[in-house]
Amino acid sequence: MQQAEQTLRDATQSQPYTGSSDISQDDKNVAMLAHLLAPFFGFIPPLIFWLMNKDKAGKDFVCDQAKEALNFQITVILAVFVSCLLMIVLIGILLFWLVLAANFVLCIIAAVAASKGTAYRYPFALRLVK
Repeated sequence: MQQAEQTLRDATQSQPYTGSSDISQDDKNVAMLAHLLAPFFGFIPPLIFWLMNKDKAGKDFVCDQAKEALNFQITVILAVFVSCLLMIVLIGILLFWLVLAANFVLCIIAAVAASKGTAYRYPFALRLVK
């Protein structure tokens, strides 16, 4: 029974990249750029990196990290939209700056992890792109 529950839980959750440990330095750099460019240019850089590498063999790490950055930026866009709506009640002003700060800090943490070849999972991301 517990194993069936674990299998169901694993099937419904997005799993981090668990591929080989021999990731090229170029792949690490591209994954790092996908995370670093996102706070400044939104979802466009991760989308471009993901679309360029999703069908290439051996680019699983880049594809995974670009997809993770893309999902997080979509989540940030939704959070900014909600905070703009809440600016009517004044709590949105604080929430807006909090979302932007969290976006910047989490993208830096993700970029550092990607530069080391470690798959990073954002803690508050909607996994819309699978």
